[in-house]
Amino acid sequence: MRWKKDELKGWGGALSIEADLARPERLSGLADALQEFPCPAIGARRSYGDAPLAARVVDMTRLDRFISFDAEAGLLEAEAGVTITDILNTFAPKGWMPAVMPGTGFVTLGGCIANDVHGKNHHIAGSFGQHVESLVLMAPDGSTHRISLKSKPKLFRATIGGLGQTGIIVSARLHLAKCPAGNMAVQERRMEDLDAFLEAFNTSHADFQVGWLDMTAKDIHLGRGIMEEAHFASGPFEPSKKSRSVPFNLPGFAMSTPIVKAFNWLYYKRISVAGRDRERPLHKFFFPLDNIQHWNRLYGKRGFHQFQCVLPDAEAPATLALMLEAVTASGLASPLSVLKRLGHGRGGMMSFPMEGYTLAVDIVNKPSAKALLARLNELARTAGGRVYLAKDSSLEAGYVPDMYAELDDFREEASKADPKNDFETTLTKRLNIRGQA
Repeated sequence: MRWKKDELKGWGGALSIEADLARPERLSGLADALQEFPCPAIGARRSYGDAPLAARVVDMTRLDRFISFDAEAGLLEAEAGVTITDILNTFAPKGWMPAVMPGTGFVTLGGCIANDVHGKNHHIAGSFGQHVESLVLMAPDGSTHRISLKSKPKLFRATIGGLGQTGIIVSARLHLAKCPAGNMAVQERRMEDLDAFLEAFNTSHADFQVGWLDMTAKDIHLGRGIMEEAHFASGPFEPSKKSRSVPFNLPGFAMSTPIVKAFNWLYYKRISVAGRDRERPLHKFFFPLDNIQHWNRLYGKRGFHQFQCVLPDAEAPATLALMLEAVTASGLASPLSVLKRLGHGRGGMMSFPMEGYTLAVDIVNKPSAKALLARLNELARTAGGRVYLAKDSSLEAGYVPDMYAELDDFREEASKADPKNDFETTLTKRLNIRGQA
């Protein structure tokens, strides 16, 4: 297998590493690479921090074939490098789609499983891993075996959301959901403050829900934003068209406080007090940022961090208010801040979702960001919440056992599957995720 030097970065661009990288195109090539140098796998590098970073990796994006599809049951088998957009574009015209879709369609099937991603319908559909029937894992020696919740329940649950630590996900069988229309009926409403937002989520009966927060609003307007509620509408499915691209890293002032504040004010005011109803194509509703390729370049060379946590219901109102106050006071927030309501569904031992509210906010990578992130991490832990490891770049190792109750069980299964810790990444080492059980 041919290896080459490459600079790996998380999507946020704030963390990077020089790595030896191989891009196998066949299963045999992947096995050869592991037999030569056992190492972790990466996908589309859409994790924001250091989850996709290691000194040596295999890139799975060329292992992107559909293997089989049962059109009556909606059961798809595909290689790990297939993207969510690939699946949607191919099977939506046939009446099927992924039951759970994250915020970008560029992520791979393997990445969705390894991070047990969630979507705007988590309160109904649960997490991505809950729709995986079985998967094929490759061990450090290049051998493969199929596992499922029935055949290997502990190993399966350690793999779902397991950050690739139990083996390389080669392929998976995935239960798709019915896709009844090509458009979504979306209702957009202004939320005047955080209390209004939480009340709207608590009383909503929509299948899909998401909120955008103005993280520059303060005082009586703290937590204001726009609530989107949606359900399937009508019309045929149309694949996304060629998107625009940010051609280069923008200068640092592009995310300065005055510009972000002006953008947020205009974005908030674009929705009238009475609200707005409209239909949007599936890909524009589910993947709004995919319309701009390389949008992470908007933050310039220094990049950004994303903080995402989930907070239990009882603690969410007070803790969210403290978090919003900290972020607005810092002046480091970007226009990309999201609030969602999660249900209880989760597929694995290290899966992020729990019942409550999840806040995601992009934070410009400046020296003062370290203190802000530390404050947010501490607030999440004190509230009994957890930080999303797929987004993390700042958590301390000692926080992980408090946030992930099944950590010891996960460590035991990962050690059995990977006794020499060949699949460790920069993130798992930083957070001591593979430490002593």
